[in-house]
Amino acid sequence: MLVLIVDDDPLFRAAMARGFRGRGFLVSQAGSAGEAGRKLAEAKPDLAVVDLFLPELCGLELVAEVLSRAPAARVVVVSGYSSVATAVEAMRLGAVGYVSKPTTCEKILDAAVAAPDASRALGRMASPSLARLEWEHLNRVVAECAGNVTEAARRLGIDRRTLQRKLRKRPPAH
Repeated sequence: MLVLIVDDDPLFRAAMARGFRGRGFLVSQAGSAGEAGRKLAEAKPDLAVVDLFLPELCGLELVAEVLSRAPAARVVVVSGYSSVATAVEAMRLGAVGYVSKPTTCEKILDAAVAAPDASRALGRMASPSLARLEWEHLNRVVAECAGNVTEAARRLGIDRRTLQRKLRKRPPAH
């Protein structure tokens, strides 16, 4: 069984490759979407582990490309900035799993062998509310700024106190 690992973090790729090889899998690695395209032309993977944020192409776009070139592949999306919206979109595009980083090979394999109807069930789910999407976006920007609320407020174009007030609230219901 061939596993394609697509992630721009070389340490994550190497750790996942070691883990999958240790379990008897053949492993192919790519650090970018372009490199993943070349790997897909060489061999069709049975499992693709795709990072959500790649330098040149969104991981969600790569999910569609992987499935168009290797329709039988099971795709698991991994992300350090998980959100309900991106998980739902990944499933709608055909991914069978969505796993938050840090993760292990076991979690990825568990997601890959999940019920085959899971992606269709998620496709029928209602989209998250606008309030939920805003809350997730604010938290992601604060995380990108290493917790610096002042810098996050500047990037978002809102007052720092307004951002602090919104962050203190509980996450809105989906």
